[in-house]
Amino acid sequence: MPKVDPTVIIADDHPLFRVTLRLVVRGIAPQARIVEADSFDSLKDAMAANPQAELALLDLGMPGVEGLSALQFLRSDFPGLRVAVISSLSQRSLLDPVRALGAAAFIHKSVMPEQLRAALRSLLAGADWWAQSTAAPGDRLGDGVPGAPAESWSRQQMRILLYLEEGLINKRIAEDLDLSESAVRDDIAAILHRLGRNHPTGVAAMAQQPSISRV
Repeated sequence: MPKVDPTVIIADDHPLFRVTLRLVVRGIAPQARIVEADSFDSLKDAMAANPQAELALLDLGMPGVEGLSALQFLRSDFPGLRVAVISSLSQRSLLDPVRALGAAAFIHKSVMPEQLRAALRSLLAGADWWAQSTAAPGDRLGDGVPGAPAESWSRQQMRILLYLEEGLINKRIAEDLDLSESAVRDDIAAILHRLGRNHPTGVAAMAQQPSISRV
């Protein structure tokens, strides 16, 4: 069983993927305290302020990170912290090194929605997650899914997702972005498919829950 109110560090420089991870964590542990970082420096600040955090979801491509430096920092300075590396880089070059450094998981950013939820559910329950290691090295496990490369999300979809976080209705979103309501509906449908959600109010409600810190 996941801890009811874990502290989770989400360290990724892409705001859309932070939203995705936040939503999935909220779906598993609604009372989780989420702290976000978008660079190596802000990750250090986040850990200094939350040294008892249970789990870090770590992107290796943030500003200030060189190779596995962020993972090495977390494992050496916070040995009780469980770290899941979440990356768009090939497993071929990373899987063995991140395991050797004591990571609890390697999750490719192209995983299918159900795989991402399964991984985070295991991690929040205190288990490691290496299910992807059974795939061929370097395989990408999906397309058009949560965490798919940012280039596959349009700027318009990214803006609409941020509006959904604020709980705005389609009409208001359409007015603000100078779009038709049907265009907004189409983009929301695509967003929900990528996030593995059934209804936009569920996305908004989960995203707006308290205990989200940014450093």
